Amino acid sequence: MSKAYWVATYREIRNAEKMAAYAAVAGPAIKAAGGRVLARGLPAHAYENGILQRVVLIEFDSVAAALAAHDSPAYQEALVVLGDAADRDIRIVEAVA
Repeated sequence: MSKAYWVATYREIRNAEKMAAYAAVAGPAIKAAGGRVLARGLPAHAYENGILQRVVLIEFDSVAAALAAHDSPAYQEALVVLGDAADRDIRIVEAVA
């Protein structure tokens, strides 16, 4: 079974306090679901049409585990805390064997 990666990019952060509150709830929820944060922050550099926006990269043991983490009650609670504080894009990608 291939690992999977949850990639979140933040187009805009509208409320830093809500983002911090979200992170305080989301981090433990993702960790409890088996997620391992590999990278987070602004890119060191962006090429081509890349945008220097916040990125979070989380590793899971499988696509199923990543989907289950996102859909878990604990992470859904984090989304309620986040509300409309950020405009972001989340993708779950299966690793190349």
